[in-house]
Amino acid sequence: MRAHNTSHYRIDFGFDADHNWSYIERLTESWELPDPAEGWSFGHPPLFYYAGAVVARAMDGAEKRAIVIAVRRVSSAIGLLAIAGAVFCVMRLAPGDGRRRFLAAGLLLFLPVHIYMSAMLGEEILGASLTSLAIVGVALQLLHPPAFSRAIWAAVGIGLVAGLSFLTKLSGVLAIAAAGLAWVIGGWRRGVLVQGIACAVAFGAVASLVGGWPYARNLFEHGYLYPHDLEVHAVMHSMPPGERSLSDYLRVPLATFTDPQVLHPDLIHSVWGATYTTIWYDGHRVVLPRTARPISRLGTGMLVLALVPTVAFGVGLWRGARRAWAEPGGVDTLLVLLCVATLAGYVLFTWRNPWYATLKGSYLLGMLVPFAVYASEVLAGWTRGGALRAGCVWFSLAALTTLCVVVFTFQLVFLKFEGPGFKWREHVRPKPASAAFEQVPQPVAGVPEAQMQQLAQRTIEQVELHDALAAGDPRGGVPAVLVGP
Repeated sequence: MRAHNTSHYRIDFGFDADHNWSYIERLTESWELPDPAEGWSFGHPPLFYYAGAVVARAMDGAEKRAIVIAVRRVSSAIGLLAIAGAVFCVMRLAPGDGRRRFLAAGLLLFLPVHIYMSAMLGEEILGASLTSLAIVGVALQLLHPPAFSRAIWAAVGIGLVAGLSFLTKLSGVLAIAAAGLAWVIGGWRRGVLVQGIACAVAFGAVASLVGGWPYARNLFEHGYLYPHDLEVHAVMHSMPPGERSLSDYLRVPLATFTDPQVLHPDLIHSVWGATYTTIWYDGHRVVLPRTARPISRLGTGMLVLALVPTVAFGVGLWRGARRAWAEPGGVDTLLVLLCVATLAGYVLFTWRNPWYATLKGSYLLGMLVPFAVYASEVLAGWTRGGALRAGCVWFSLAALTTLCVVVFTFQLVFLKFEGPGFKWREHVRPKPASAAFEQVPQPVAGVPEAQMQQLAQRTIEQVELHDALAAGDPRGGVPAVLVGP
């Protein structure tokens, strides 16, 4: 399914696909990193783009389509390797429980956001996969702590993988922090604090050296660790909604299920509702047609069915947090810390970047291992209960998987001809004329009344022009415009 999608998804489709290709193409000409201000994606950490350039150089003379598909397939294969690692972690945590392994594998293999992101030319899958592999490595160390010397060497090796994650996405630093803290807590809990600190230091040092150099370069050459608010990204500031409030993080409207698209008037102000539609469906319509009615109906079905594994994950995470509180320093401590750090980072990111385009479930893919561990734990228990409950759970999971295959096997049932995503400019509206009237000058002491009337008349003319432009009327040769760049 993933191999099919990598070759059937248009090479110019996907989140920032053309910009990512420009970065890869630039590195095929020179290994030197470009100035972040010169291109949309040029400020991203470089590992994915260097890997893409290596593939492109190895396929010297091949056309762009062949290179893009090859890079996609390499990235997708690494994504499958991370899924295998997560399932292996579940197997080590619950040896002999084949049901949990089966559920963990199914949940990750048929997770919609992982499927459609695996078909795109982007760093999301590579970054999440390297994070997951590093977390699996740390979890196994915490589960069966080795002797001091072996523990240090293991920390160095895992730090290398975590560093590569940091070299792919900034969010890799969250896993580094969570793992380091878990190692220290584990050492303290077992009475070997020195070993715990030594492992954390070795791990963090290697990860920082491997993945931190682009950020240090940015700081030295440009005065920032990570680019933000560059001129090349100015178009983002025109995107809706443009601001966030606390209520955006507290409400999940009915439209999450009835009309799952991120630019719905209710969802645009619901961070978790919109994000949910992009985890279990295609809320951005980046791979599915925008307006076909069956699309929304299938989305409703998938999102309702997805409540089962989502609630299971929430219950499992709560159980894990209680175990981590009762016995700190184990695998639960690591996984809970990772979830807390990832969710907190997502809240901070969406608050500082209050645009619909930043609401993406792919930013949470670093939680693949906790999701597999905790959701499979709870679902395995639910399917061992009474026949009715077990039957309902199995039916919902089977139906969700079937719909996932039908909807997210590209060009199988639904054909997408228009460009990816929504025409977001159509959802940005000019300020009403009443707002302009508020600017009509009021009487000012010492200013002649005739002059005030002239100013008022000029403001009224501006209001009329404002309304004409909003209606698309050129008004004497002034071109009609869409709001936003």
